[in-house]
Order: sequence, then C-alpha cells, then structure tokens
Amino acid sequence: MTAFVTAGAGFLLAVLWFDLMHDVQVRGHRGRELPEDVLASISAYYARVTTAARPMNRLIAAVMLATLVAVVVQITEGDAPAWVGWVSLALAGAAIGVAAVHTVSAAVRLGTRVDPPAVQSRLARSIFRDHLVSCTAVAGVLTVQLAFTT
Repeated sequence: MTAFVTAGAGFLLAVLWFDLMHDVQVRGHRGRELPEDVLASISAYYARVTTAARPMNRLIAAVMLATLVAVVVQITEGDAPAWVGWVSLALAGAAIGVAAVHTVSAAVRLGTRVDPPAVQSRLARSIFRDHLVSCTAVAGVLTVQLAFTT
C-alpha cells in the first residue's frame, strides 16, 4: 500500500505545485486589492482548472479519495508501522479537508470574476494560504511514507 499512498501524495503535491505557481503572484502586494493583471492571471487559471477542464478536473478528486483509501488500507493491513498510517491519514485528511471545505469553492468563485476586486483579492490570498498549508501537509505524507515504512 505504501506505493499507492506515495503515488497519490506525489500526484497531489505536483498539482499543488502548479497551483502555487499561480498563487504566488499575491505576494508582495500589501494593498486591499491586488493589481488587475494579478487577479486576471490567477482567476483565468482557476477558471480553466476548476470549470473548463471538465471532466479531467475530476481526476484530482478521485486521486484524493484513492489516497485516503490507500492510507486506511495501509493502517488496517499493517503494511507500515501504525503511527505512519495514522500520521499520514491526519496530514492527508487535513489537506483534502481544506480543499473540500474551502479551496475548491473559493477557486471556482474566483474563476468567475463576478465579485468586486476586493473580494477577488481576498479569495486569491485565501487560496494561496490554503495551498501552502496543503502543500506542507502532503509533503509531510510523502516524507513519513518514504522515510519510515518497512
């Protein structure tokens, strides 16, 4: 099961990396509103990957679910030390939970560009924070899985 967990986490880390390449544009702008060119770039990216990419965007949700299932199977079958599975489940669950509860809906909304610039800026900044947290958590899953499995 370790191979399935690490493959899923690796895929999710790659997706987060691509998202962060766009999100990082929010850095360095202290005003309430981000510059129009920054908002246009980030929102265009999220419009493509959340809405225009259907049905391929469903792959990410499927990999999230498969990764969680693989961790649960790893725990139940004793494929790795118990703490490795439980730490992986907590980290992956946190990252996936943030995406399910906030990040995806914020990215879809930002991609529509129907909100005023101040709201779009708040959404872009919150997506960036979510992705930083999720990237750290998923990298933690990979670290634990690769360093401490038998």
